[in-house]
Amino acid sequence: MNGDCLFCKISEGSIPSEKIYESETLFAINDINPQAPTHILIIPRAHHSSLLDVEETDHELMGSIITVANKLALEQGLDKSGYRLVVNCGEGAGQSVFHIHYHILGGRPLKWPPG
Repeated sequence: MNGDCLFCKISEGSIPSEKIYESETLFAINDINPQAPTHILIIPRAHHSSLLDVEETDHELMGSIITVANKLALEQGLDKSGYRLVVNCGEGAGQSVFHIHYHILGGRPLKWPPG
């Protein structure tokens, strides 16, 4: 845990949030500034500042993010229309909270390239 990190504070409960998914290693919340009709954040409880901090020992955790993304996408009805799973790595790529997190975006046609 990082005492200054927004997502660590949400994980530990010192900042209240409505979690739509929780496990021992991950949680998911709706984004407070949605960029699509469905915009969910999947956040590991362990603090990793960015993808650059992921190591071989984190492979199981990273794989579970895909499983949870699929579960949440099905629950939200995105399996028919599709969804995008995004992770930003570094400020230049759009990362604004430096605790690794994945965005599930869907519910409308998404354009390419995204940014």
